[in-house]
Amino acid sequence: MSSASLTGAQGAAIETRGLTKSFGRQTAVDGVDLVVPSGSVYGFLGPNGSGKTSTIRMLLGLTSATKGEIRLLGSAMPDRARDVLPRVGALVEGPAFYPFLSGRDNLRRLDAGDLRAPSRTRAARVDAALDRVGLGHAAAKKAHAYSLGMKQRLGIANALLMPRDLVVLDEPSNGLDPQGTREVRSLIRSLADDGATVFVSSHLLSEVEQMCTHIGVMSAGRLLTQGTLADLRDAGVRRVTVGTPDTASALQALTALGLVPEARVDTDTAPTVVADMTVAGLAPETIAEALVRSGVRLRAFEVRGASLEDRFVDLTGEGFDVAG
Repeated sequence: MSSASLTGAQGAAIETRGLTKSFGRQTAVDGVDLVVPSGSVYGFLGPNGSGKTSTIRMLLGLTSATKGEIRLLGSAMPDRARDVLPRVGALVEGPAFYPFLSGRDNLRRLDAGDLRAPSRTRAARVDAALDRVGLGHAAAKKAHAYSLGMKQRLGIANALLMPRDLVVLDEPSNGLDPQGTREVRSLIRSLADDGATVFVSSHLLSEVEQMCTHIGVMSAGRLLTQGTLADLRDAGVRRVTVGTPDTASALQALTALGLVPEARVDTDTAPTVVADMTVAGLAPETIAEALVRSGVRLRAFEVRGASLEDRFVDLTGEGFDVAG
């Protein structure tokens, strides 16, 4: 696969151009242009079946692209896979282990298969990786007795046996209870603090929002948008919520400001008027002042930016599993 036309974004740990994967007449990944900045925690977000895992498999050379170009850590893939992949740790599509070996012995066996892994430090590195993912207490337990969440952690431990410049995690919270999910979130942040770039795919919007610095949104095989989490939110429409018994006056005042009141919801405490802020640069205090001048009694007033959930719905026209 030629990379002559891929110039390389400055500081990009992952870069693709026109990345496409087709299975017969079905296109699973359609012209994806990823740019993952070095040192970022990049959330690859989308519902199940959106093409995330197919993209990851192409990035790691586990399957070939139908067309398009890939660079990992500045080198063309798959041409430079032998040099690049030792610097990459990955957990893709759930880990597979020898069921009647212990967690520790599974990691030792996997580490022995890495020709660049020094045997003299193997035992210490395996135990350190197990401790880092919270499995030190279960190191001697047979893998067949591990829960799904424990197997996920063991897979992450395998990705961390050697120092990595890039860590790719496909649905790392799969099968984890809330405490395990929090621990994985903390682990991902610590990897970034240590200087690694972390590329994490997920369909759990709330998890991505809490741990990632950058976001890419996939839907039906296409990358709809990417950028920093803050930029993605700022690109959305801010929303005004007004709690008042004077709904008619509030609707009139908001309309006069050029806003678009979209709903009137009667609640137990007070009727609420909701409007999208379609006028750029309109300060919240200007809105509040106009409401008060119109005789609107304010029991509640809020202007908030678009959440990641709001932006996803805006981009795709649909929702998906927000919490898990």
